[in-house]
Amino acid sequence: MKPTLRAGLKHSFSYTVPTSKTVPYVYEESPELQVMPEVFATAFMVGLMEWTCVQLLKPHLEEGEGSLGVHIDVSHVAPTPPGLTVTVEVECIEVRGPRANFQVRAHDGVHEIGAGTHNRFIVTWDRFERGVAQKRTNVLEESLEESPA
Repeated sequence: MKPTLRAGLKHSFSYTVPTSKTVPYVYEESPELQVMPEVFATAFMVGLMEWTCVQLLKPHLEEGEGSLGVHIDVSHVAPTPPGLTVTVEVECIEVRGPRANFQVRAHDGVHEIGAGTHNRFIVTWDRFERGVAQKRTNVLEESLEESPA
C-alpha cells in the first residue's frame, strides 16, 4: 500500500435503495425472509459500508492489491424503504501494518440508520488467490480420502 493511506481520510457514497436490496432479497430461497418487510436489509447496509471503505482505499493501494473485510461491528437502528437514498460516511481511524480500521455511519435523509466500526486487511490478490486455491485442493483431497473405495 502507498504511504498516502493514513488515519483521518474520509469518504462518502450515496446509493438509492432499490426493492432488490430489501430483506426478502437477501436469501431468496428463505421462506422466513420472504415474509419480512421490504426495507433496506442489514446485510446490504453492511455491504454498502464495505463498498464505501473500498472506495476510500482504492487510490492508496498499489497495483495488484485489494482489501478484505475482516471485522464489522455496526448497529442498524432505523428502517429505510426503497426509493430513499442512503449516504454512507467513512473515516479511516487507524492504519496498523496491513490493517485499516474505519468509523462508518449510514443515513437515509431522515434518520441515521446505522453506525459502528469496520476493519479491512490489505492483501495482494495473487497471494490471496494462491491461499484460496490451496484450500480448494486440501478440501478436495480430504473428501477423496473419506470416500469409500
